[in-house]
Amino acid sequence: MDLKTLTAEVCRVAREAGAYLRTEQSKLRDSQIERKHSHDYVSYVDKTCEEQIVAQLRQLLPEAAFLTEEGTAENTLFPQNSSLPLGEGWGEACWVIDPLDGTTNYIHGFNPFAVSIALRNEREILLGVVYEVTLDECFYAWQGGGAWLNGQSIHVSKKPIEEALLGIELPYDADMYSELGRRLIGHFYGLCGGIRMNGSAAVALCNVACGRWDGWLERGIQPWDFMAAALLVQEAGGTVTTYGGDAFFLDGHEVVVSNGLIQKDLLAAL
Repeated sequence: MDLKTLTAEVCRVAREAGAYLRTEQSKLRDSQIERKHSHDYVSYVDKTCEEQIVAQLRQLLPEAAFLTEEGTAENTLFPQNSSLPLGEGWGEACWVIDPLDGTTNYIHGFNPFAVSIALRNEREILLGVVYEVTLDECFYAWQGGGAWLNGQSIHVSKKPIEEALLGIELPYDADMYSELGRRLIGHFYGLCGGIRMNGSAAVALCNVACGRWDGWLERGIQPWDFMAAALLVQEAGGTVTTYGGDAFFLDGHEVVVSNGLIQKDLLAAL
């Protein structure tokens, strides 16, 4: 099937996964929550949701490989914490999946949280779907097809840095990021229109794609956190780079996204 049709099918998969998340949230107990790292959580909900997504995507594209946050797919291309760069040796398409982006929000009964599904090959993202469960918002894009939210075309904003609403997230790895986070907030506080954090990288990028936010940046994240939504930003007319300004960001653990107009301001601060 073509990318547009495949994207529509992935939207269906993401919505079904979101319905499962919504149903299970009230059933989840503290005793069922595991700690992967300090302040980084997982539960049976993440794992079961991922298994359901993988099973359905296998039916859509049996030849594709998988890169998933919880590692439930049998043919995950590279194991978690692999030293191999993600682009090395990718001859075929690969699904990149986060079954529950915003787990800390989810277990605290806080919004937002989302399902994120992308399809990529060695050098580019082919399609991306982010379903924000709490607002029933399905963001989606396919290469060359524009960016969409529940059937409506979306675009980035045209605000300058003085009016910009920025997302500056503080990842759970405080030892690695705290000093940079403090400096970024100190730099932009009072310079831009406002600063926000929402606890979900995928939703944060979608906020930029649809013009709610004007820029966002985070370091120490994984491909499943940003892969799908990065295509949405690009197809909505925005810019995505690494912290160093490199336009090829797929294999890294950091992204800077914006409406394009303030990208130089974000990179200059970094």
